[in-house]
Amino acid sequence: MSSQLVIVEQRSDWKPNYPDIEVVTAGEYISDPKYAKLKNLRIFNLCRNYRYLSLGYYCSLLAEARQHKILPTVKTITDLSSKSIYSLNIEDLHNIIQKSLKSKSTLDQNAFTLFIYFGQCDDPDFSELARQLFDIYPSPALRVEFKLQADWQISAIRSGHFTNWPEEQVTQFIQAFNAYSTKRWLRPKETKHQRYDLAILVNPEETLPPSNKRALKKFEKIGKELGLAVDFITKKDFSRLAEYDALFIRETTQIDHHTFRFARRAESEGLVVIDDPTSIVKCTNKIFLFEQLTAQKIPIPVTRLLKKEDPKDITALEKAIPYPIVLKMPQSSFSRGVHKVKDHDELIQMTTQLFTESDILLAQEYMYTEYDWRIGVLNGEPLYACQYFMSRHHWQIVKHTKSGKFSTGQYKTWPIDQVDPRIIETALQSTQHIGNGLYGVDLKFINNTVKVIEVNDNPNLDAGVEDAFLKNELYYKILGEFTRRLDNNKSGNGNGWNPGNQA
Repeated sequence: MSSQLVIVEQRSDWKPNYPDIEVVTAGEYISDPKYAKLKNLRIFNLCRNYRYLSLGYYCSLLAEARQHKILPTVKTITDLSSKSIYSLNIEDLHNIIQKSLKSKSTLDQNAFTLFIYFGQCDDPDFSELARQLFDIYPSPALRVEFKLQADWQISAIRSGHFTNWPEEQVTQFIQAFNAYSTKRWLRPKETKHQRYDLAILVNPEETLPPSNKRALKKFEKIGKELGLAVDFITKKDFSRLAEYDALFIRETTQIDHHTFRFARRAESEGLVVIDDPTSIVKCTNKIFLFEQLTAQKIPIPVTRLLKKEDPKDITALEKAIPYPIVLKMPQSSFSRGVHKVKDHDELIQMTTQLFTESDILLAQEYMYTEYDWRIGVLNGEPLYACQYFMSRHHWQIVKHTKSGKFSTGQYKTWPIDQVDPRIIETALQSTQHIGNGLYGVDLKFINNTVKVIEVNDNPNLDAGVEDAFLKNELYYKILGEFTRRLDNNKSGNGNGWNPGNQA
């Protein structure tokens, strides 16, 4: 099997006159286990749609979980879906945009569209602009729309729909594809920063924040002791991020959310970031984690993927997993978006409901335990160990009611050296291919066996809970990691950690 392949939604999307390369459908890449086992694979994702939670989105997501090199990446897809992000990234291109489009102004033209294929375009006057835009947004095809106001501005950047191109665009695409497919794929360079101001992103209105008020006060107090000027910010402070040297996100993270935009902007400005955008992408989607953990042979509950357009998945699921079955939305958190179904009728009813939000769902065997383990991991080392007990008369740690209220179970925090070494070792293995950030690994210890439930990029750090054993040392360890990375960046030794190198 070749080391490069193209993913399309339908085989007919790849025309006979297109380059000779292995072509698979999105469904095949997602479902066929042989693709998960391949190594050193380069993939061109040419699905018709990259919208959040679509098949095109999942192909890029799973490719990264399988450590395949994919174009476009989930970061690129997410950036292109958010005008607030890409408008930040193109500020430095202002002069070259004006120079490139100067001739259009003399023709009294106030709108222009540029098609870019693998960094190439058909007009040599736009070659440098096309290359730079591709460097920022590496995607097989980009449709860039410009509008003339006081000066030329980019009004929209979209990934091209290659099945609808006119013949001249097809020719350009084929030439660019042939040229690019022989090149080596490079990673962006990391920027450096040399200041010591820490912004902590919080949401005062959040019902279940990852850190309570007492914990936030401790971060502020101990930060000052370590030379970090701590400033609590909210989503309205997006434009101020460049004022800081580091960002610590203490608000529940999501992909299609301002928390991800904060992480992405902070990374682009050279800040030290926890949670970094790569970790957010990997941890907030349970489909990605399933692929990642399976690829690394980490023990997990029996799990199956359900695809919206494939009813055979339901039949296969019922043969593989007995009832009750747990259904999970890919981006669920704090026990929300997780449902237990007891029979076939409930399964059909719930999947029908959930498929209105996501093209793929995750189904797992039900494994009840009195409590779940949460192992905190920081920079590849165990940080804390906590048992979270199930909510009273409920099968989850957090019980949500229809009225919006919730209740939680009890907890018990342990010294790391008093926890079964298998639990600690499995937790560390689970984060190895995610990054060097701060994670909370949820595990069950059942029948003398460890099973990983999920890895959280934004784990709870509450005063009185996770710090019950370490006390203030928990905050010193976390904030000390920020100062270590900042010091490394300042010294220029290159050890400040670039999360992109983990994928």
